[in-house]
Amino acid sequence: MTPTQDHPADDEAADRAVVIGGSIAGLLAARVLSETFPHVTVIDRDVMPAEPEHRKSVPHGRHTHGLLAKGFEIFEGLLPGFGEDLLARGALVSDLQNSIVWYNEGHLLRRAPSDMAGLLASRPLIESHVRRRVAALRQVEIRSGVHALGLTVDADQITGVRTDAGVLPARLVVDATGRGNRGPAWLAEIGYPAPPQDVVKCDLIYCSREYRRVPGAQDFLGVLVGRHPGNPYGAGSLATEGGRWLVTLVGAGDDPPPVQPGAFEEYAARLDGPELHQMITTAEPLGDPFRIRIGPSVRRRYERCERLPEGFVAVGDALCCVNPVYGQGMTTAAMAARWLGACLRSGPADLTRRYFRGAARVVDAAWDISVGADLRFPQVAGARTRRGRALNSYLSRLHRVAAVDPVVGAGFLKVANLLAGPQHLMSPTMLRRVLRKVGNPAEIALVRSSASLSIGEHAVRVGGETQGRRAL
Repeated sequence: MTPTQDHPADDEAADRAVVIGGSIAGLLAARVLSETFPHVTVIDRDVMPAEPEHRKSVPHGRHTHGLLAKGFEIFEGLLPGFGEDLLARGALVSDLQNSIVWYNEGHLLRRAPSDMAGLLASRPLIESHVRRRVAALRQVEIRSGVHALGLTVDADQITGVRTDAGVLPARLVVDATGRGNRGPAWLAEIGYPAPPQDVVKCDLIYCSREYRRVPGAQDFLGVLVGRHPGNPYGAGSLATEGGRWLVTLVGAGDDPPPVQPGAFEEYAARLDGPELHQMITTAEPLGDPFRIRIGPSVRRRYERCERLPEGFVAVGDALCCVNPVYGQGMTTAAMAARWLGACLRSGPADLTRRYFRGAARVVDAAWDISVGADLRFPQVAGARTRRGRALNSYLSRLHRVAAVDPVVGAGFLKVANLLAGPQHLMSPTMLRRVLRKVGNPAEIALVRSSASLSIGEHAVRVGGETQGRRAL
């Protein structure tokens, strides 16, 4: 392949990695790259705020955020003391089974003490602290206000990033540019086919509002209400720093949550369960509602590309973005960053293909959970498989049992928090407890048989533990 114009010299590129995108996925990637590369440069088109603030490029940051148990665990491993530091700044740690009100298919999951801890904090606070910790690493430089324009390559090896400030030499480039990324277009410009994509369009609109929280006024730290065909309205509300509730209502594009005060609160009366509606009709609002339309779920299948330049990888939403209502974005970004670190520790040979093969398994569970749930709605386009229909039928029964059996509820939450793979729902213990309460044994056997076709055989070693379809 012909070298690109302004191709940097090999000796300039050899000891540098460049991360395009300074949000959470890119910052965590920079953290793991700092263990291998003496120079890591993070570039972002935004001018980064010194304190926690909403950024124009992260409009979804205004909506309810929290770290799933798996994400909290990985963040703490990559940035020791992370949780303690955020607690000092007003964040909260929640028992995700005992302190959160969960409604799934209209059934209230029975609350009980568990060992699943989630971190409740706003997106700006989480991102600001991660950026501060990563910027303090001597190997890392963060350059804000820099626009990436493309990639440079020589003989199938990435050599740099073209920017509006010139060419940055690099041996490894990480695309962390989020949902609107141009990674596939940049690859096409230097002669590589774009990756195949899986796309699911839900046409959802999110609307959020903040309220003053009075500690002790409620016996919970959050209310999470799942959408389902019987009730298409959902919500996510969590306590957050600054003595606030952050409340996000979710509706379809033809019936969105309103931005008018008063109407926003009444919209919450449509949700399963009374808790959230009661809370926000008595709490003091701290601003007007904020609304955005959420784009489709997209999975870029780089692992299926026949040709890729060595030294190119993608993380976060640039690799796989799912419906944010499931709260998996920051956690899957952390899982992908940790897998990148494991690949780097194994040496540079064939890094790009090794990374994408493993990353596909890293995001499998989040994709299957979110897309499987979205495809329950008849208006959502996508292939409905026999296995998917059987699993959704089984999950409907599981949610009924989780309303009275905390062991079943804990099993579901482990999968939802990416602490266990979907096959955990089919374990002998879970099947036995579900069958004991409800369900047709022949139908449940069919579900288990169908699920075994795609769950359980493949695993990949990630960061010293088994990671993949068998154990996420």
